[in-house]
Amino acid sequence: MKIADLPTDIRQLIAEGTAIPAHPLALDAERVLDRRRQRALSRYYIDAGSGGLAVGVHTTQFEIREAGLYAPVLELAAQTASDWTERPLAMIAGVAGKTAQAVAEAKTALALGYHAALVSPAPFRDASEDELIAHCSAVADIMPIIGFYLQPAVGGRVLSVDFWQRFASLDNVIAIKIAPFHRHRTIDVVRGVIAANAEDRVALYTGNDDHIVADLLLPFTHRRRGEDVTLRIVGGLLGQWSVWTKAAVDLHTSCRAAVQAEADLPAELLALDSQMTDINAAVFDVAHDFAGVIAGCHEILRRQGLLAGIWCLDPNETLSPGQADELTRVTEDYPHLTDDAFVAAHLERWLDD
Repeated sequence: MKIADLPTDIRQLIAEGTAIPAHPLALDAERVLDRRRQRALSRYYIDAGSGGLAVGVHTTQFEIREAGLYAPVLELAAQTASDWTERPLAMIAGVAGKTAQAVAEAKTALALGYHAALVSPAPFRDASEDELIAHCSAVADIMPIIGFYLQPAVGGRVLSVDFWQRFASLDNVIAIKIAPFHRHRTIDVVRGVIAANAEDRVALYTGNDDHIVADLLLPFTHRRRGEDVTLRIVGGLLGQWSVWTKAAVDLHTSCRAAVQAEADLPAELLALDSQMTDINAAVFDVAHDFAGVIAGCHEILRRQGLLAGIWCLDPNETLSPGQADELTRVTEDYPHLTDDAFVAAHLERWLDD
């Protein structure tokens, strides 16, 4: 499937920018898929106004593959989305592993109605950039792809401007998720897209959970053949947005409105950048090098009643010492960036079989 084969409303949705949460995995105390709560999470994200769902990604736990859950979890999200709403949703499937596995996963996702594959570079940490480009090209032969600049701390690698130029030149690239948590490397992606003359085809999405608001508000202007070219990050595809999602959607809407107004950016909106970064430090467990990142997301969802516990497929994956207290602190410090009341008002309906 090529980009041109996507429904027009999906192409426009991705190009114009939207808020897409990375979908967690709901397990019961036996670490078995809790289909009722998995479905409730999807319903929550949809009702919160998300423009899509990213499933099978890091937040969903890469171990779903070994557990035989990749296809069932993708299918459940796609079916829930279809049953719950008629508005267009960009369905993004994470694909992982070496090329044969990633291609097989892309074929699975395509058969289940997904629109694009988010390609993980993690299995290619020690490979050449030529090998990674070949890998991405093979997946792009199956369906539209989204690039992923994953930070080295959680399995990514440093990639050059030349890599991003070559990647953006692949004709079935529809977007790039920029998540190196590093300003210089973020700029490298932008420069690569500009050098590839791909800015009208490749949408930029932030995954920089430490700079969400600034990414959405500030322009990137760089030179190409003696002329200035300005790009903007139009949306977010974030693990951070798997929690307090209604507030995240409202934040994205506010940022896009401020940009489109072409006026001075409100100071109170700019101030949210550091507040969101402080929240992320607690949720993603920055103090312990992201050891409790998935458990941190689960704990917020557990406190809201969406999850029954913080269980992960890996029994060693849990909250770090002091992380629960930090989550309490940011919840109390930034109530305007949470959506607890929204969840409480709809939880029973989302959990209804």
